[in-house]
Amino acid sequence: MLKEFKNFIMTGNVIDFAVAVIMAGAIGLVINGFVNDIIMPVVGEFAGGIDFANLKYVLTATQGVEGEAGFVAENAVRYGAWINTIVNLIIVGFVMFLLVKAYNKTKKPAEPAAPAGPSQEDLLAEIRDLLKKQ
Repeated sequence: MLKEFKNFIMTGNVIDFAVAVIMAGAIGLVINGFVNDIIMPVVGEFAGGIDFANLKYVLTATQGVEGEAGFVAENAVRYGAWINTIVNLIIVGFVMFLLVKAYNKTKKPAEPAAPAGPSQEDLLAEIRDLLKKQ
């Protein structure tokens, strides 16, 4: 059983998948940093200096001082964080589109399909003509 497990783990598909997961995590961190630290400040500037991450609708305001009795934390709908997530999704989707497009350009062009033989009608017409000649 241990030998079977070793063979399973050492197959190319499992190794390729593991590398892909690790690379996806690293690329995810890079893209998140790019979006949060570079793109969102630019988008916020074009939107009138708004920091989307701080946009929220407060349902219940903070009451009291944190750590004391009777403290109630703020309850808010943080729609700005959701806007950031949507922008992040769009940027990640665009980057993935560019990566797949670049990858597809590196692939060899498909072999041209073998020329199709004559159609059924052509074959029947040829048989007809041969029969007429006899």
